[in-house]
Amino acid sequence: THGRWAEHAVAHYLRLKGYRILARGYRAPEGEIDIVARRGRVLVLVEVKARPSAEAAAYAIAPRQRRRIERAALRFLAQHPRHAACDLRFDAMLVAPWRLPRHLIDAWRPEADSGHN
Repeated sequence: THGRWAEHAVAHYLRLKGYRILARGYRAPEGEIDIVARRGRVLVLVEVKARPSAEAAAYAIAPRQRRRIERAALRFLAQHPRHAACDLRFDAMLVAPWRLPRHLIDAWRPEADSGHN
């Protein structure tokens, strides 16, 4: 599928930028993370969005989806404690036809769990 191709292309692109890919298509009961990568002391959780345009992709990560990715990240850390000391960062990679992936570093930060939705 187009989404799987986009994830493959993004994983390759991240490797070229010096990241080590730890997982692709990580699934947990809480949600899914497209790519888990590490560079130095930073653990990067990447959401890949393939859309007809980069602009459309940028608006494709809803707050509910971000929360699911954040909860899945906690599960990943619980299962892989050797990465627990890393700084967490949530990135997005926007993939549009005939363009290099657009890497949005630190695309969002988890909201403090204040009970508000």
